[in-house]
Amino acid sequence: MSGPLHGIRVVEFGTLIAAPFAARLFAEFGAEVIKIESPEGGDPLRKWRKLHGDTSLWWSLQARNKKSVALDLKSAEGAEAARQLAASADVVIENFRPGGLEKLGLGWDVLSALNPDLIMVRISGYGQDGPYRDRPGFGAIGEAMGGIRYTTGDPSTPPARVGISLGDSLASLHGVMGALMALLRVKTGQGGGQVVDVSLVESVFNLMESLVPEHAMFGTVRERTGGALPGISPSNTYPTADGSFVVIAGNSDPIFRRLMRAIDRNDLADDAALATNPGRVLRNAELDAAITHWTSGLHIDAVLAALDAADVPAGRIYSAADIVADPHYRARGMLLETTLPDGQPITLPGIVPKLSATPGRMHWTGPALGEHTDQVLATLGMTAAAIATASGRTGESA
Repeated sequence: MSGPLHGIRVVEFGTLIAAPFAARLFAEFGAEVIKIESPEGGDPLRKWRKLHGDTSLWWSLQARNKKSVALDLKSAEGAEAARQLAASADVVIENFRPGGLEKLGLGWDVLSALNPDLIMVRISGYGQDGPYRDRPGFGAIGEAMGGIRYTTGDPSTPPARVGISLGDSLASLHGVMGALMALLRVKTGQGGGQVVDVSLVESVFNLMESLVPEHAMFGTVRERTGGALPGISPSNTYPTADGSFVVIAGNSDPIFRRLMRAIDRNDLADDAALATNPGRVLRNAELDAAITHWTSGLHIDAVLAALDAADVPAGRIYSAADIVADPHYRARGMLLETTLPDGQPITLPGIVPKLSATPGRMHWTGPALGEHTDQVLATLGMTAAAIATASGRTGESA
C-alpha cells in the first residue's frame, strides 16, 4: 500500500454507509484501515441491494482496501482487542448512536487515555450533545431535517429523495475533512488528539447555501422548483424530441446571449431588458418556453452539438448505462475494471480526488468477513487461542 496517507492506521467501528464510506476514503489513499465487524454476519451492507452470490456488489466498493477483523465487542476479550487496536491507531471512525461505544468500554475517555494523540471521528444523527442527541439518526432523516428534502422535487409533489444516501455521504466527507485537519495538528506538533463530532443533519445543512440568511432577513422560504435554479435565469431541464432531457445553464450574461443566438432568438439576445440576470428572472417563464420550443424539436445529440458549438454549458441527464458508456469517464479512470474473489469481472467507480504525485489506488475489493483477523491481531502479540476467543470463534485452541 502506498499513497499520501501511507503509515496512517485507521480503525473503523462502523456499519452501512457513513463511517464505512469515510474509512474507505482513507483506505483509497494509502491508510491501513482495519474494519471491526461482528462475527455474526458482519456489516449489514454485505447484504444490501444487488447480491453476487451472498455478498452485495456495494460491499466490493465500500470496503475496498480494508482489512476485516471479526471481534465480539460484547466479550471482554473482544473489547480488549479493540482497545489495543485503537491504542495503535491514528484515527478511529465510528457511527454508533451516542453512548454506544461507551457501553462497550470503548468511549473517548478510555481510548484517549490509552492514546493521547488519537483522532476520533464520531458520526451520528444529531451530534454528541444537544436535546436530540439520543434519537436514532439515519441519512434520510438528516436530509429531511438538514433542509435539502424540502427543496428537492417538483412543487406539485411531496418532497423527493435525491436518489442516493446523500446525508450519509456528506457526513462521511465532513468526517474525513475534520480528521485530516486534526491529524495535521498532531503531526505538526501543534497539539494532541481530539474528537471530530459530525452530525448527519448538520452535514446536509452545511450545503444549504443562503437558505437561513434569506429567511432571517426577508422571511423567504426556499421552495421546490423542479429542475430550475431559483433566481438564476435561464437554467432548467428541457425536453428533447427523442424523449430525453437536457440541462442547460445560461447563467451569465454572455452565455445567455450565445444561447439565444444558438436557438435563433436574436430578438431575446438583443433585448436590453434581458441583458442582466435580474431582468431575465422577471421573464423566466418566457425564456424557458423559448428554449423548450427549440429543444423539443431536436434530437438530444443535435441539441448538445449546437450548444457545444455555441460554448453554452449543457449536458444530458445520465443514467448508469450512460455513465459506463461515456468515453470521458473511461479516459479519466473513473471506471475501474477488476475481478471479484471468485473471478467474476466487475466495474467499480474510480477514485476521487485525483492527486498528480500520490494518487489513490484500489488494491483489493471488499474482504470476506474476518479475513484479516488472525493477521492483524497477531501484530498485537495475541496468541491463537486469544484471537479465537476475541473473535467469537469458540472451541478453537492454540
